[in-house]
Amino acid sequence: MATLETITQSLAALSISPAATVSHEPVSSPAAWREALEASSGAPKPFELIKTLVYKPKTAKTATPIPVVVVAREGTEVNSGAVGKKLNLKELRFASDDLLQEFFSLDKNSLSPFALNKDTFPKVVTVIDSSIESASVPFAIRGLSTSQTLFVSGKDLHTYINKLTTDASPLQVVDFNALKTEAAAAPAAPAPARKEKEDAKIEGAVQIAIGIKKEVDFAGWYTNVLIKADMLDYYNVSGCYILKPWSYSIWENWFNKEIRELGVQNSYFPMFVSQKVLEREKDHIEGFSPEVAWVTRAGQSDLEEPIAIRPTSETAMYPYYAKWIKSHRDLPLKLNQWNSVVRWEFKNPQPFLRTREFLWQEGHTAHLTKAEADTEVSQILDLYRRVYEELLAVPVVPGVKSEKEKFAGGLYTTTVEGFIPTSGRGIQAATSHCLGQNFSRPEMFNIVVEDPNDPTGQGKIYVWQNSWGLSTRTIGVMVMTHGDNQGLVLPPRVASVQAVIVPCGITAKTSDADRKRINDKCDELATTLKKAGVRAKADLRDAYTPGFKFNDWEQKGVPLRLEIGPADLTKQQTIGVRRDNGAKAPIPLADLASAVPALLETIQNDMFKRAQDTYFERLKTVTEWKDVVPTLDNKCVVVMPWCEEEACEDDIKERSGKSAEPQDERAPSAGAKSLCIPFDQSRWPAIEPGKTKCTACGKDAKRWTLFGRSY
Repeated sequence: MATLETITQSLAALSISPAATVSHEPVSSPAAWREALEASSGAPKPFELIKTLVYKPKTAKTATPIPVVVVAREGTEVNSGAVGKKLNLKELRFASDDLLQEFFSLDKNSLSPFALNKDTFPKVVTVIDSSIESASVPFAIRGLSTSQTLFVSGKDLHTYINKLTTDASPLQVVDFNALKTEAAAAPAAPAPARKEKEDAKIEGAVQIAIGIKKEVDFAGWYTNVLIKADMLDYYNVSGCYILKPWSYSIWENWFNKEIRELGVQNSYFPMFVSQKVLEREKDHIEGFSPEVAWVTRAGQSDLEEPIAIRPTSETAMYPYYAKWIKSHRDLPLKLNQWNSVVRWEFKNPQPFLRTREFLWQEGHTAHLTKAEADTEVSQILDLYRRVYEELLAVPVVPGVKSEKEKFAGGLYTTTVEGFIPTSGRGIQAATSHCLGQNFSRPEMFNIVVEDPNDPTGQGKIYVWQNSWGLSTRTIGVMVMTHGDNQGLVLPPRVASVQAVIVPCGITAKTSDADRKRINDKCDELATTLKKAGVRAKADLRDAYTPGFKFNDWEQKGVPLRLEIGPADLTKQQTIGVRRDNGAKAPIPLADLASAVPALLETIQNDMFKRAQDTYFERLKTVTEWKDVVPTLDNKCVVVMPWCEEEACEDDIKERSGKSAEPQDERAPSAGAKSLCIPFDQSRWPAIEPGKTKCTACGKDAKRWTLFGRSY
């Protein structure tokens, strides 16, 4: 195995001198590595990390696998499926530790491009991120250990690897952004499936719109639905997406009106936060530090102090709360922002669920007493429940987060937890936090008022604070919950078009007068429905057949289609077709203004009931550890008596995660974590003190808790 000295010698032979070499404490994770380097005076500023990923392609049992080594920038998305397709290799999976030892005599935390040499390079397929060579900042590269780092320019790194190539072993230079765009633009192909699974591709996909079966290739299906429903488009910054009107209209819901009823006012604070202010609350910033994006240059000049782009706004807003709140008479102060935040996700950006920039509302309030703060926490959480259940027809379980999972720097966190049946994973839908007095203390933002109940007038109270947020994740959860193999299925209350009227029975032999009569009737019906409060649209596009229009509106999820043709006019009826279940039934034109709103309410309620029944069927009571992993593998959520100790929670995640390996670096963790401790404990047997034991560790249990794999 190469040493730091031999690496330096190899670089010197190519006239390459490292910009710096840094020794530090052994570190494994990228976040810890970056932190160690940023703390080192010898590390150049700024810099980027290099990641080295090794995959094993699927081969015949008797064949020797040829590993695929990918050298990429830390922030580059590496889609193993797209890489495998480009290299004509099947089912790339992360290489095992044994394979890394066999080929490189290294573990994954010590691996780096310097493991490639004249002996190892011919035995592997090497792929390099094309953007590395032209990068302007130096790259931090492991010195084949967890405690040594070399800093080398992108051009020199490219030169080092390129010098190892031969005609028989060329270097594969890949533009990963272009690869991602190609994958998104191309008709989605079925994901590699196990032999026991049917092909994900749907026969007749040209007509059926989506072309991928939800139950076979969920990730591919999800992307296709969003694109073909015209909900979003990809942007030229990885991990960022354009929300088109069809999805943005869902974001514009009644929540704004409801919080105003609680006395909340909308405001806006700048997106930039100084480093000094952001780092004032240690516990708070530690929860976000790996994802904070920093501005370090303006034009050609380096900034004296880096400026963060807000990952959340506590530290931006609270210095001004201290300025504005001078008396208990200034309380409560209730402000909300509708804005975007940036959290630089590296592992798995996914539209709506985990993106580098996302929209949300974030409420920040200050109160005189804990009781007032507690009341608002509950009020807001119930509004979030209503957004999901009453608007999106998505069931959620309200509860409180464990100490480990609560908001960084807060007193406690309440949550509504959703569930995606197709993947069997839980998803945090929205949170309402009580921050306590953690941010108002003198060492923080010193938000203090006189105690109105102190007769001496000398008493002081540090205000009680809350924060709460709902993001565009709501849209992704709704799509995953209701969508089917035809595409999007929209609950009527959030659909920008609730009913579409399509003229039918018009052929080449149809006279102009009859064609006009049918089209005019469609327009008339749309007007009638609009007056009845229905968001209706008549689709009178001449260039498209009724079949095309049916398919177009189905993939966009419009709740109700109304078909009307010559025979329907004679019968004074229209044929109503429900998007959620495909049911067809005639509707008399005379009853349209009352029948359609009633039918839309039925669709809304039916969608929620189906989703709720599925969710509750997947909440499985478990009291023995041997049943935990099989329950998770059956795509269910475990509900078990739990001791509520953090060490036990860590152990649960570790033990449950050992049963499965992620298929590639984008796969969410296979380990189970606590989702929430439900407020309503009455669904399960009462916890008996001293008798009911924690399923995981055997200590006395406190409450029933949801554990599951999650996004």
